[in-house]
Amino acid sequence: MLKRIALGVQYDGSPWHGWQTQPHGRTVQDVLESALAKFCQAPIATTCAGRTDAGVHALSQVVHFDTPVSRENFSWVRGVNAFLPASIAVQWAAEVECGEQGFHARFSALARTYHYVIYNDPVRSPLCEGRAGWVFRPLDVALMEDAAQALIGEHDFSAFRAAECQAASPVRTLHRIAIKRHGDRVIVTLNANAFLHHMVRNIVGSLIQVGIGNRPVAWMAELLLSRRRELAAPTFSPDGLYLAKVDYDARWALPVPDESLPFY
Repeated sequence: MLKRIALGVQYDGSPWHGWQTQPHGRTVQDVLESALAKFCQAPIATTCAGRTDAGVHALSQVVHFDTPVSRENFSWVRGVNAFLPASIAVQWAAEVECGEQGFHARFSALARTYHYVIYNDPVRSPLCEGRAGWVFRPLDVALMEDAAQALIGEHDFSAFRAAECQAASPVRTLHRIAIKRHGDRVIVTLNANAFLHHMVRNIVGSLIQVGIGNRPVAWMAELLLSRRRELAAPTFSPDGLYLAKVDYDARWALPVPDESLPFY
């Protein structure tokens, strides 16, 4: 009988060409499925909560897969991690309901939380390479927070949507956006029911234009209403983007990870 297993997976996206398997370049999905196949002694196909791009990190990506193999939760964690590189690790495992009404990593998700870490200093830091986006001009966080409020709620986010986005609708509900300074780091946190392709990086890029004084606070609302991607700022670097948390109904009894960044 097939069992459905959910995993919480953490990874450094720097060495990988994103989450999803593709013809060119090794991905997190490739490496995780290879490790699962070795542990289960059979091919395993995974489904994730949200595909991340090349260079994007995850504090708690959620995946599920079906298998006839029966193991204790801690055995899934330790066993699969034995076959994974240092940049990827399973944090937790849980058996969930299978079948049409069962758990689905993507479709059962209620919301996702992302962090974007900006290193704000006149001089670049080699220690932030691959871990944070760099802005050398001073950022006014108060102005960025004011501008971001226009994005809260249900909107058409076409102005912040990548041209190659495959979503059926550009409408998303942004529940929360917070922008906080921690010394020379500025952390932008966004929580929404779902995100469009490059939506977070495009929002952050535009908020930076407000923060450095190139655009007024009202510009974010104007961009949103325009629905024109070409009017917004260029897509910002993937380096500082972290999938922090995926929310599910309590009935699935999944572990609730700490969404805070471990190094701030």
